[in-house]
This record gives sequence, structure tokens and C-alpha cells, in this order.
Amino acid sequence: MSHSADLNLLWARLLLEELHRLGVRHLCLAPGSRSTPLTLAAAGHDGMQRHTHLDERGLAFAALGLAKASQTPVAIITTSGTAVANLYPAIIEAAQTKVPLIVLSGDRPPELIDCGANQAIRQPAIFADYARRLDLPAADLNLPPQALLAQIDQAMADLSGPLHINCMYREPLYPDATRSDFSDYLSPIAQWRSDHRPWTDNPNLSQSALPDRDACQQFAAAKGVIVVGSLGPEQDPRQLLALSRQLGWPLLADSQSQLRQLPGVVHHIDQMLHRQDVQDLLSQAEHLLLVGGRLLSKRLLSFIGEHPWRAFWHYLPQRQNLDPNHRHKRQFVGSLNLLPTLPWGPSAHAGWGEDLQAINQRVEALLQQQERGPLTELSCARWLSAELPHQAQLFIGNSLPIRLYDMLAKPRQQAPTLWTNRGASGIDGLLATACGVALASNGPTVLTIGDISLLHDLNSLVLARQLDRPLVILAMNNDGGSIFNLLPVPNEQLRQDYYRLGHGLTFAGAAEQFGLPYHRPNSLEALTDSVSQALQHAGASLIEVIVPAGESAEQIVALAQQIRDA
Repeated sequence: MSHSADLNLLWARLLLEELHRLGVRHLCLAPGSRSTPLTLAAAGHDGMQRHTHLDERGLAFAALGLAKASQTPVAIITTSGTAVANLYPAIIEAAQTKVPLIVLSGDRPPELIDCGANQAIRQPAIFADYARRLDLPAADLNLPPQALLAQIDQAMADLSGPLHINCMYREPLYPDATRSDFSDYLSPIAQWRSDHRPWTDNPNLSQSALPDRDACQQFAAAKGVIVVGSLGPEQDPRQLLALSRQLGWPLLADSQSQLRQLPGVVHHIDQMLHRQDVQDLLSQAEHLLLVGGRLLSKRLLSFIGEHPWRAFWHYLPQRQNLDPNHRHKRQFVGSLNLLPTLPWGPSAHAGWGEDLQAINQRVEALLQQQERGPLTELSCARWLSAELPHQAQLFIGNSLPIRLYDMLAKPRQQAPTLWTNRGASGIDGLLATACGVALASNGPTVLTIGDISLLHDLNSLVLARQLDRPLVILAMNNDGGSIFNLLPVPNEQLRQDYYRLGHGLTFAGAAEQFGLPYHRPNSLEALTDSVSQALQHAGASLIEVIVPAGESAEQIVALAQQIRDA
């Protein structure tokens, strides 16, 4: 019969095989019955690595990390109902950062929707505008296989974000011992079955026209500044250092640029903007070349938004509107490899911003004080930036950890590859995303994460314990949301009751429950030993640094004043 379990499985196999031909190499699966055809097809596909997890929210974030670090689209298989809804936070993050995640959701057929059938919700368009969608009907021999393949190819064409493929399946879902003969049904795609190419060859249309020689030379002739925002390591951002030298323009590196710690950049621009002389010097700039995605520093964003630029160019690897200031500008989209090869002319004002480097070095001398003394959140962030092996993957959590790295990261010749979830900047799913990064990496991965963020994602310690390579979970425990100590909440009681939400918990019990090695250092020397041991452990380890609740905010305020006075 046309709705047999065998036909469900055949459609699922066609779907997964076409996705494999389109670049999918990882499948992340959560258990469930309605997705059984997809699960069985996944289990039988030798060309894809399979990863499982019991929690769909964590699974989706792990897929996000896998997709980021592997630079390939990753597919997620879930059953019907709220299982699909639990993917939403990771889908939002993927949409904001243009990461290709493909959701394959099992679903009830139309006759079981809105009638009280169990575990049946309206799944099409569940992700609203955050995902492209393809709604597949229930498997039917009246629908030719070439139509199925063509729809998949169209949905995947030029994909730069999430895609939701909703797959309706009628029962029975589990094949029995008998096998159906579909040779006549499959005959129109006989050639496809004998080769390894997708059904449709869709060209990539992601690049825009780039500036010509006259435009480049006019732009380069003025006093300019290069600001580098979020970029993935696959973009090879180091080539922008040569462009900075060629133009003689200062390069201001965001913490997510992969350049933040490297020689030749202005490392500490966020903290330097506390100083009036830095603001005065930067106000001489006439042209801005902004490269890459989002910026972390509010001070730098504010300067960019308020300064009267004569010309503002924004160069992006993928088309996005990433200008919260809505400035008049020209936007270009293309591979970063093309940017240094453009016909830039010489700048008549090369070297105009050299005083920024002198101030940068004075600020760096101040920050070196964090390398001595007691173990604090600030000294821990500084130590991590200075001592972590450059072969490691460094995933930095949201809220305070990423801001401390941006404030304090030490310049060095080579630095770890840096990962963040700064699309929507949520504190959920950070551990799971780091697990995904670790799965796609050969070397060790280090996650620095706040206590509230880790409490949000404790389920993902199940993912962490499955790893066979080092994952160092460095939990900074300041007993609640210490970042709110830096914000103008009207009074302290409101801050404590509604913002900080102190909990009095530690993570020793969680480490024991999930079978992870646990360390609780109380000095920088002990931190060094703990991280060294964890980096040698073939699996996940949990290191907890406990600090007083208000300490970090007080130290941040004091450091800003020191920088103003230096």
C-alpha cells in the first residue's frame, strides 16, 4: 500500500541521501517514534556521523557548534510535538549568525492535526521567519521521487541559515519482515542512484559587485580606520593585518575577529575609549572600513554611530544588515580573500593613527597586573588568554565572560581559535554548543561559562560526558548575575531580588552525578595545575572558580578609572 512503513523509509532515505550529496556529514538525533523513518534511514547511512542526545534543546545547540566548527550544514532529527519547539533557541542563534542547520521533524499527517490526536501540533512555520521551510506531504506513490529531490535541492540552494523540513508520516512507522518492490517507482531517478551528484545543480549567488579601482583609491587616500568584527577562522582574518600595513591605517580588533590577541592590531580599544585622548585621536578619522559581523564593545559601537564619517564601507562574507546605527554606507558581500586583492592605492595619511599603539601599550602594561595576586574572575580571564595552548578551541560564554576577555585578553603571537554565540547573545545552550565544537575538533576545547549559564544547560553534561577528547568546562561562579552590578538598577534590593538571583549553589555535586573530574582552584597557581590536568584528560572536566558576588564589578570599575588616569 502507498502508505506503508517501507515507503516512509524510502522517502526518508532519499531525503538523507540528497542532503548528504549537498554537504551534510553530521546528523544529530533525539529519540522519538514519529521520526522513526528518519532515524532508520540515518542508522543505515554510512556517509554521515551520528550524534544522539536525550534533550532536543541541547541537541540543537550541539548541532550549532558542530556546524560552526566543521563549516558544513548539520541536520537535526526530532519527533513531533514540543520536541520541535525545543529547537527554537538554537534556530534563532543560527539564523542570527547565518549557520546552516537543517531540522528534519517527524510529523503527524493532516488528518491528525487539530483533532485531539496525541503529540500533534501545527509544526509547519513553527520557526516563523527564522528558518526557510519545506513542508513535505505524507509519502505517496503518486508523488514522483524526482519531485521530492528537486524540492530538497531548491530548499537547500544558497542556504545560509536554518532550514526546516517537516516530514509527515502515516502509520505504520516500523517496517516488518516483508519488503516492498519500488523499482518501477524509482526508475525515473536511475541515473541519480548510480552517481553521487545532487539531482539539481544550483549555482551560488552570494557575492555582490565589488568596488572598482577609482573607488578603492579614493577611499584609501584619506585618514581611515579598519574595524574588524566577528569572523570565523575559515575566513582567514589574518590577511587583514597585511591590508592594515598596506594602507597605514590602524586596525581595531573585536574579540570575535580571531585577531584580538595578534601582533599589529589595537588590542584594547574598548578600554582605551575610556580616555579622552583616544576619542580625540579617533575623531580625526574620515573613512571607516568595517569588516565582518557583530561588534561586542558598546563604546566602539557608539563611536561608530556618532562619528561623522565621510565614507563608510562594510564588507561582509554573507549578506546581512548588521548596522544598529543605520548609517549611510556602502555594503559589499564576498569572500574575505578578495578584500586585500582589491586595487587599493597608497594613502597620503599612512601612519596617522600610530599614537593609538603607544596608548595601547600603556593600557597593556596596566593589565599585566592581573597576572599577579589572587584568583579573581579578571585574573582568570587574563590567565586564560595568556596561557591556553594556541592549538585549543576557546568557546567564551555570554554575559560577563566574553566582556572580561574583551577587556583583558593578552597580546600574543598565536592565539586559540575563538567561538561565541553572539547572534542573539543568549545564555542558554552554551555548554551544548561547546560540545558540538569539540566534536568537530581534533584538539582540546575550553569553555569559560558563568554560573547562571551553566545552570541553564546542566542537561548538556550528558553530552559532555560522552566526549572522548578534552573539554575543559571553566565555570566562573559569582553566585548569580554579577553583570547586573554594572547596570543602573534603581536600588540594591531590586538588584538582588529581581536581577542577580543569587542561588548559593556550587557544581561539585553536578560533576559527581555526571562522572566528571572536578577541580576547585583557589589561586592562579592552582588554576594552572587544574587546567593542565584537564587538558590531558580524554574527556570533559569541570573546573569551578568561586568568587564573591560583587567583586568583579568593583574591579571592573576600578580598572576603568586606572586606564583614564594612566
